[in-house]
Amino acid sequence: MVDFKRLDATEEENEELDGEQQSSEFAALFTESLKDRPERDKIIEGTVVCVDQDTVLVDIGLKSEGHVPVAEFRNADGELSVQIGDKIRVLMTRQDGKSGYVLSKKKADYLSAWDKIGDACHEGGIIEGVITGKVNGGFTVDIGVQAFLPSSQVDIRPSSDSDSYIGVKARFKVIKINQRRDNIVLSRRSVLEEERASIRDLTLEKLEEGQIVEGTVKNVTDYGAFVDLGGVDGLLHVSDLSWGRISKPADVLKPGQHVTAKVLKFDRTKGKISLGIKQTLSDPWLDVTSKFPIGGRVRGRVVSLMEYGAFVELESGIEGLIHVSEMSWTKRVRRAADVLNIGDEIETVILGIDMGNRKISLGLKQISENPWTTIAEKYPAGTRIEGQIKNMTDFGMFIGIEDGIDGLVHVSDMSWTKRIKHPSDVYEKGSLVQAVVLKVDVENERLSLGIKQLEPDPWSLAPGKYRAGALVSGKVTSLTDFGVFVELEEGIEGLIHVSELSREKVASAKEFAAIGDTLETVVISCDPKERRISLSIKSLHVATEKAEFEQYMGSQGEATSNFGDLLKQGLNNKSN
Repeated sequence: MVDFKRLDATEEENEELDGEQQSSEFAALFTESLKDRPERDKIIEGTVVCVDQDTVLVDIGLKSEGHVPVAEFRNADGELSVQIGDKIRVLMTRQDGKSGYVLSKKKADYLSAWDKIGDACHEGGIIEGVITGKVNGGFTVDIGVQAFLPSSQVDIRPSSDSDSYIGVKARFKVIKINQRRDNIVLSRRSVLEEERASIRDLTLEKLEEGQIVEGTVKNVTDYGAFVDLGGVDGLLHVSDLSWGRISKPADVLKPGQHVTAKVLKFDRTKGKISLGIKQTLSDPWLDVTSKFPIGGRVRGRVVSLMEYGAFVELESGIEGLIHVSEMSWTKRVRRAADVLNIGDEIETVILGIDMGNRKISLGLKQISENPWTTIAEKYPAGTRIEGQIKNMTDFGMFIGIEDGIDGLVHVSDMSWTKRIKHPSDVYEKGSLVQAVVLKVDVENERLSLGIKQLEPDPWSLAPGKYRAGALVSGKVTSLTDFGVFVELEEGIEGLIHVSELSREKVASAKEFAAIGDTLETVVISCDPKERRISLSIKSLHVATEKAEFEQYMGSQGEATSNFGDLLKQGLNNKSN
C-alpha cells in the first residue's frame, strides 16, 4: 500500500492533515503515477532495441520494454523485415508483470489501415494499394488490409493475361465497406474512367485528320491494335503498320509500346479514329520503276508461299510475285512450295510492274537459258527419237525427250488404221517407244510426236494396188443395212454396197454373208483421200458370164477377149 505521508513533516503535522487534504493529495499522486503508464489499445511509436529468435524488443519510453513476436515481421517468403534501430508503430495489448508490455505490430497496422480507409471514404473514396494476387472472381489488393477487386473492375478493357495485373500499384475507389466483417470492395476501373474522361474532351478538341500523334498500345488483335491517344483510342489496322508484309500485328507491337502514327480518318461524331504508322514514312513505291527496270536482275528473300506462286521481298515494303508458270522452263510446277522455301535468298528477273495495283511480276526460270530455244534446232520435223512413256491421258501420251522436255503423241497419231480409244490399250507406262517429231512450238513450249508416221500411210499405196477393175478377195468384217465391209489387208477395208451384192435384189446384207466369210470382188473405185474403196460382186458376175460367153463363141471360130478386158469393159459400161 502506498504511503502518502510527507517525509519532512512531524508526526503531529501529519496527523493534522484532515481527510479532505489526504484525499486531494492521494488523487494528485495517483494521477501523476498514471502519466507513465501507456493506454491499452492505443497505437504508440517505439524503437527496436533487440531482435532474437522469437521476440523483437521495442523501447516505448517506459521503464520496461515491450515485446512483439518475431513472426509478425516475417514476409510471405519467411524473410525478416526488421532490424535494430527501426522506428515502428505498435499496439499495447496487455501488461505482463514478468516480461514487460505485450505489443502487436499487426494490430497496429490493421487499425492504421482502417483509419486510412475511413479518411479515404470521407475524402471521396480513393485509396492507394497494390494488387497482390488472384482469387475466384477477381484479385486481392493490399491497402494495409486485404481488399477485393472484382475482375470486371480491374481495367476499362480487362486483358486476357490476368497475371499482368499482379504487382500493379494503383489508385482504387472504395465501392463497398464493412469493417465488422473486414469486407472491402474496390474498383480500379472507376478511377481510370474518371481520369480518361477528364482528358478525352481535350484530346478530341485538338485532334485533326493528317495530324501526327503519339500514343501507347493498349491491346493487340489479329487485325491490328488499339492505341491510347489520351482518353480516346484509335485503331491501327494491320495494313497500315508497314509498307512491307506483316502477317501478325503481335510480331511488331506489344501492349504498353509507345508509337508515333498519323491520323488517317477522324469521325468526331462517333469518336472513331483510324491511325497509320506507315504513313509517317516515305512510300517506297514512288521510285520503284527507277530502282527495278524491266528485264533487270534483282535479289530478294522469299517471305510467303501460295499455291499459285511465291512472294519475294526485294526491299522493305517492296514485294514481287513469282507465278508457278515462271519457275521452270521444263517442269510443270503445281505448287510453289515444291521449288522454294520461306527465307530462301534468290535471284530473279523483273518481268513487269503494275504501279496502279502495286504489283511486280518476277521470273525465276529467266535466270537460266530457255532450253526450248534449241529444241527446234536439235529436233527438226521428221527426226526420229526414242524415249520413255512418262504419262498417259485420254487424248494421248507424253514421251521423255530430254530432262524436263516431253513430247506428246496424240491418239490420232498412234496408228494409220486402228481407232485407239486410250493409249493404255496399246502401250504401257514406262516402256520405250520410237516416234517421229511432227512439230516444235517454241512459244507455247510444245513438242508434237507421231508413232504411225514411222511407217508410210497404207492408203497412200492403195491407188496402185487397188485400181479399178482389179480382182480382189477379203474377209467380211462388218455387216450393215447398206452393205458389207471387207478387209482387203490390215487397215484397208472396202465396201460392197447392197446394190452391188447381186444382180438380184438383196433385202439385207446380213442375209447375203456372215462375218468371217471370204468374198471375191472387183474394185469399182479407190479414193485415198476419203480412205474409201468401192467393191462389187455383181459386176464380177456379169463380167464372168460375158467372158464365158465370149470364150464359148471363140470355140466356134469367132474373135474373143480375155477375162481382164471383159471385166474392164463391163465396169466401163457400168460407169457410163
